[in-house]
Amino acid sequence: MPIPDYQTLMLPLLKFASDEKEHSLREAIDSLANQFDLTDEERKELLPSGQQEIFDNRIGWARTYVKKAGLLESKRRGYFQITPKGLKVLSGNPERIDINFLNQYPEFQEFRTLKKDRIKKTKEIVEEETPEEILETAYIGLRNNLVNELLQQVKDSAPSFFEKLVVELLVKMGYGGSRKDAGQAVGKTKDEGIDGIIKEDRLGLDIIYIQAKRWGSVVGRPEIQKFAGALQGKRARKGIFITTSTFTKDALDYVANIDNKIILIDGNQIAQFMIDCNIGVSSVATYEIKKIDSDYFNEE
Repeated sequence: MPIPDYQTLMLPLLKFASDEKEHSLREAIDSLANQFDLTDEERKELLPSGQQEIFDNRIGWARTYVKKAGLLESKRRGYFQITPKGLKVLSGNPERIDINFLNQYPEFQEFRTLKKDRIKKTKEIVEEETPEEILETAYIGLRNNLVNELLQQVKDSAPSFFEKLVVELLVKMGYGGSRKDAGQAVGKTKDEGIDGIIKEDRLGLDIIYIQAKRWGSVVGRPEIQKFAGALQGKRARKGIFITTSTFTKDALDYVANIDNKIILIDGNQIAQFMIDCNIGVSSVATYEIKKIDSDYFNEE
């Protein structure tokens, strides 16, 4: 039989997790492969990139989509378990769970929604976009999914890990000199609304003060004003406020109209920077796009 598509795998995956225990993705892959009577050859079939088995990839995407709808959850890296919402869905004995089914959940709709200028139906993309544009759209979708996954991992991490991540990220971006220097600075101060300090460059010509908050709630103007006041108390000119959540418009407007240079980095930006700096991610496949070299065919 052909390898089932990822939407066909959603309901069997949820049923697999119905025992309410934690399961690894590998456990799910092995169990569902047996359930669908896949042969060894079918299980070993690879994506065109040759980097991953097709069935493993489809189970992974099935888990991601069901998880984004709130039917599964992950309490530690690499594992998942069913939620009360997922159990409720199974109690209704659905014949199939697919994207149309999951669209009833607002959190899934939010996950699937891109900015309005990027929202297009598949048919429209095929008819109106060039192959390069289609590839770019697919890349954006994959990257957005990775951003969501990374941000959730960061939010689920311990405070000590978040401090380590901040150090790693700032050093990779060119701040702080060595990791040793940055590690001694960040997370050590805990003074007057300041969580740490870091060198602006390897020579230490200027100092940047840092506040890093692994928060779930939105950061408003009062918190930023407090940080700005702490900077003034240190006669500091520059600061970075990093949070796993987001900032209110008032907070963004405030930093745009003060003398101190304060950079606000929200959870989405943290994940984007992690991808750009290759922190917590690894390459699965690389596609190289080529074009005709006109000079090669020029005989003059």
